[in-house]
Amino acid sequence: MTKAIYIFIVLFSFSICSFGQDAEQSAKAFQEELNEFYRNPEESPLKEKAKNFKGHPFFEIDSLFRVEAKFVRTLHALPFHMKTTTSRLPVYEKYGEATFQIDGREFRLTLYQSHSSRESEEYKDYLFLPFTDLTNGHETYGGGRFIDLKIPDGDTIVIDFNKSYNPYCAYNKDYSCPIPPKENDLDIRISAGVKYGKN
Repeated sequence: MTKAIYIFIVLFSFSICSFGQDAEQSAKAFQEELNEFYRNPEESPLKEKAKNFKGHPFFEIDSLFRVEAKFVRTLHALPFHMKTTTSRLPVYEKYGEATFQIDGREFRLTLYQSHSSRESEEYKDYLFLPFTDLTNGHETYGGGRFIDLKIPDGDTIVIDFNKSYNPYCAYNKDYSCPIPPKENDLDIRISAGVKYGKN
């Protein structure tokens, strides 16, 4: 795992752990942490442009898009190379599926685990959720967005789309970013989380 990815996981560890507290406050904290990260030229994918970064545009925080999903662990999954925006092919594994409802409609998303992450004692319980939805290419980045999660203790997992963020390559083409698999294409507008705007 690259240094940049480790920094990004550390950045969101606070937000991931705070679901049980005040959900709106947790989402606001996520937004503040994300903006601070992008303003830091030593960490930001914006590099020298970071000092002029004014902040991400966000959708209004909406409890509709914070869902408690049924989690089913995938057993005996085979590792695969996830496609990226470059020739890089990182190894991931399907960890499980999350089923949930929004506005009475049922959806299912696949959660993945990075092989490089799970080799680390500190990050072995992290899961990766890349997804696309009907806002992509209009209000949000065309290549989809990501959410960081942790392995749940039971058979449910909270997915807060208010904490969805853009991949680095949305702002800097020098980065190699995973492309969300087709199985995680949601046929609904997820009007939550980060919008796409270069500030």
